[in-house]
Amino acid sequence: MRAPSDRPSHVYVTYLASTAEAVWDALTDADVTAAYWGHGNVSDWRPGSRWEHVRTDGSGIADVVGTVVVSDRPTRLVLTWSPPEDEARPARHSRVTFDVRPHHDIVRLTVTHEHLADARELAAASRGWPAVLSNLKSLIETGRPLPQDPRLMPGG
Repeated sequence: MRAPSDRPSHVYVTYLASTAEAVWDALTDADVTAAYWGHGNVSDWRPGSRWEHVRTDGSGIADVVGTVVVSDRPTRLVLTWSPPEDEARPARHSRVTFDVRPHHDIVRLTVTHEHLADARELAAASRGWPAVLSNLKSLIETGRPLPQDPRLMPGG
C-alpha cells in the first residue's frame, strides 16, 4: 500500500443557497442524510467518536465506518472513511473533509476525499460525490431530493 500522501484525491466544490448551519446539519443529521444519500450518517460528531454510514432499509448495515477527526460546527468536518472490513486497518482508510464556508447569502461546500487506495477508488469517488452532493443541494434548496437514488444516477 502506498503512503497516504502518494495516494489519489478527489475534490468537489458546490455552492448552495443556504446557511452554514443548515449545510452542517444536512451532513450530520441521520434523518436528513437518509433523505438525500440513502444512508443515515450516525455519530455524536465529537472528535474521536465513531461514525457509521447506515443503510435506510432497516437492516442496520453500515457500508462505511470511520472516526470523527475534526468536528468544528458549522465549518469543518473531517472523517476517516473505510469499509467495515478494513476498520482495524488504518493504512487502508481514506479521509473525507467537508469545508463549509459562508459567502454572503450562500455557502461554498468543498468535499475533499483523499488518500484513496487506487484508480478504482478514485473513479468511484469521482462518480459518487457529484451525485450525492447534487442530491444534497436539491434537498436544501427545494425541500426535496432528486427523484433518483444517488447510487442509480448516470455515472454513479
